[in-house]
Amino acid sequence: MKFLHTSDWHLGRQFHNVSLLDDQKVVLNQITAYLQDNKVDAVVIAGDIYDRSVPPTAAIELMNQFVETVCGELGVPIILIPGNHDGAERLGFASKQMKGAGLHILSNFADMVTPVIISSDIGPVAFYGMPYNDPELVRHHFKQSVSSHDDAHKLLCDEIKTHFNAEHKNVLISHCFVDGAIESESERPLSIGGSDRVSHEHFVDFDYVALGHLHQPQKKGEEYIRYSGSLMKYSFSEQHQKKGMTLVEFDEQGFRSATHIDLVAPHQMRIIEGELDTIIEQGKTDPNNEDYLLVRLMDKHAILNPMDKLRAVYPNVLHLEKPGMLIGMEQEMASAKLARSETDMFRDFFLEAQNSELSEEQDKAISDIIKQLSQQ
Repeated sequence: MKFLHTSDWHLGRQFHNVSLLDDQKVVLNQITAYLQDNKVDAVVIAGDIYDRSVPPTAAIELMNQFVETVCGELGVPIILIPGNHDGAERLGFASKQMKGAGLHILSNFADMVTPVIISSDIGPVAFYGMPYNDPELVRHHFKQSVSSHDDAHKLLCDEIKTHFNAEHKNVLISHCFVDGAIESESERPLSIGGSDRVSHEHFVDFDYVALGHLHQPQKKGEEYIRYSGSLMKYSFSEQHQKKGMTLVEFDEQGFRSATHIDLVAPHQMRIIEGELDTIIEQGKTDPNNEDYLLVRLMDKHAILNPMDKLRAVYPNVLHLEKPGMLIGMEQEMASAKLARSETDMFRDFFLEAQNSELSEEQDKAISDIIKQLSQQ
């Protein structure tokens, strides 16, 4: 028995005002191509299908195309839960009617204790979906003392386990922050002050736990408690992460293996560091010059229109930093020191604009003007 575990698609996301929808479409096509070439019993999506609770129309259309291909054409069931970015009620619209078509949206507490049963070569496998909920909602629904995400997950896991069938293998789908796992800059915090952390101990009675929320693929606590990671890179802090999905295999004893399957977006997130002239020369021969870039310029002098010059060879420079301007001075003193060197700054500006240095007469004139202005 095999199924795919994926999460954190964030369809419709923008990064530095650039839509990532075309990249997301390419990556989803890689998933459907894999399903066409490999026999898989189900696809699990562990939350954050969309990037916000009211997603753009184009994002909904992309998801619709994916469901039509996977459920309609390939006959592979999809089991998903809402994450903290999704609107659970909107995502769960008409979910009962969609089950017959192979799309299982587990978006409320009633769905949570009614597993999706997938028949397989090793017998029935029960998929329990724990939709993302704040502790307040769990406390209100179950009338229990719940003050943290950890309390909520313990209560919900205990509730699910009362519905276990001894003849079933049991899979849990959850969207949460397991304590000690590695986070990324692109994840929206679930709470303030660490109360969003959840112990992996609540999950050990399941045969596999398909986690969502954290964007780096990783396991936590046990081999079978895993994050698949996000669909693609959503911040520069993720530049070295290998994105993909997890192929999970069961045998008669339960969990057997989890294999990472690479997914590659057309544009990678990269950080490039160096002096402007060096970066520009590098960009002329860089085969991946259309990646989304954060550039850190190490030049110690002012540069006129550096973004325009960089985008001539790297068209998708999205963010620019100039740490070279601060080398050798304390961060808090940088503004004060720069403010006392207006003449030097103008010399740099003139050199950039005219490609020549100020003459002695021009230098003296500028110095005199700055002195006069500083005395007013």
